[in-house]
Amino acid sequence: MRQGIVKYNNIKAGLLTEEDNGEYLFEYDPKYVQTYPNQFITFQMPVSERPYRSKSLFPVFDGLIPEGWLLNIAVESWKINKNDRMGLLLACCQNAIGAVSVHPVNPEANA
Repeated sequence: MRQGIVKYNNIKAGLLTEEDNGEYLFEYDPKYVQTYPNQFITFQMPVSERPYRSKSLFPVFDGLIPEGWLLNIAVESWKINKNDRMGLLLACCQNAIGAVSVHPVNPEANA
């Protein structure tokens, strides 16, 4: 199981988990839900107390992963398979352009 802290404008918005069965779970942080009830990370995932589940990586997170030559550099530098979307997300998207970023919960476990 791998996890990433999702930040929106450098504020902890929630937790993204890749479960052992390959499914993904995103849960907004309870403090974020109370403090920022209208600042969702994407229209498809409005702020909610209930978790979101998906059999594939949510598009908002998949869209953060580099493409093309930059993806090739990331794959070679970190020795990550191009199909390991969660691995790429955790390795490459801590300083993503835009409001959403993803930070490994335990960098050693996610390497």
